[in-house]
Amino acid sequence: MRHASVSRKPARFLCAFLLLVWLALLTGCWLDGPQSTFDVKGPVARAQLNVFMVTVYVTAFIFVVVGSVLAFATLKFKARTTADDQAEPPPQSHGNFLVEIGLVSASVLCLVIIAIPTLRNIWFTYDVPEEQRTGAYEITATGYQWWFRFEYPGEQINGVGPLVTGNELVIPAGRPVRINLRTVDVIHSFWVPKLAGKVDMIPNRANHLWLRADEPGYFHGQCAEFCGDSHAIMRFRVIALPATEFAAWLANQEQPARVVSPAAASASGDRPHAVFASLKTSGGGAGDALSGSPEFDANPYAAWRERQVADPAHENPALIAEGRRLFQEKTCIACHTIRGHEGVGVTGPDLTHVGARTTIAAGVLENTPARMHDWIADPNHFKPGNKMYNGGYTDPESGQRLVNLNDTEVNALVAYLQSLK
Repeated sequence: MRHASVSRKPARFLCAFLLLVWLALLTGCWLDGPQSTFDVKGPVARAQLNVFMVTVYVTAFIFVVVGSVLAFATLKFKARTTADDQAEPPPQSHGNFLVEIGLVSASVLCLVIIAIPTLRNIWFTYDVPEEQRTGAYEITATGYQWWFRFEYPGEQINGVGPLVTGNELVIPAGRPVRINLRTVDVIHSFWVPKLAGKVDMIPNRANHLWLRADEPGYFHGQCAEFCGDSHAIMRFRVIALPATEFAAWLANQEQPARVVSPAAASASGDRPHAVFASLKTSGGGAGDALSGSPEFDANPYAAWRERQVADPAHENPALIAEGRRLFQEKTCIACHTIRGHEGVGVTGPDLTHVGARTTIAAGVLENTPARMHDWIADPNHFKPGNKMYNGGYTDPESGQRLVNLNDTEVNALVAYLQSLK
């Protein structure tokens, strides 16, 4: 039935929405950030993007058809006068067999168009394709609250076990990588948007995914399943290297922790903490710095490669030795391992080559002396609820302080950890 009160608001809203989309495209606005699923760099992510775009095209077609019919009906049958409002309604087509069958058939066809690539890609993304399995590389990723442990079962270290790293996953570029997904506590979810979709890490259940980086690069990853206080900042990095560089990286990682010789002391010594620019703001509470480190390099891949080389000219061996002593005395060895030095802990990340990583605190802060100083001095400020603070620095039940570090001691620990390349 015709109605004089029919409004033009839906049509105006549609026009405004389309205008905003058009302006965004004209100004170059696009989803190309470090965790964009539109700027894909591997076959798994590309297959998933293709399925998404097919769904977008089909639903956009439905939107245009339905929107056009609605706009046509609104404009054509709008009551413009009082006489129109009192007129008899136009002929109705409700119950028309051909119309209803046509609509049902069109709906089924749209679902089939979406279902065919969806089913094909479910099988493709589930595991490494059979023709590529011979050359696939295997890694085990384990989720903790709130960081990731990466284990290389094919790289056995004599008397120690497989190679283990934390929060930075290094893989060979152009080669399929099968990642076994595990967790030691709650449900986590492993997600590297540019390389592959998210897959859950479930307690007492083996899971896996596979990915491949088309070319060398530096990729951002994150836990995508709520897992506690600091879930939003449970991050990691994936670094894809050419085959020769990957082999060299493995060879270095398999070596015990670096030892700084006293003969390497420089005349200038280590830089004092006074030049460190703290991220912490006065009066701020725990978690007010969740945005993380503001000075991430514009080219993190190049920055990562530079960090693999030690810089003895800017090291203070005496301070490093003091830091190593404090690492034992302050019971850091209870939670962390530094192969060849001290520590057999597995609660926290393996720190054998922590100085070569670009990030600390599970990808929240850039790995610089200033940021490491801030992290060691007050980890709860950047990652609320972390076990380094609750149970390490303080008793979680009584709140009593268990470990106290003054500024000089933190500087020594920073010098020691930064030397571990």
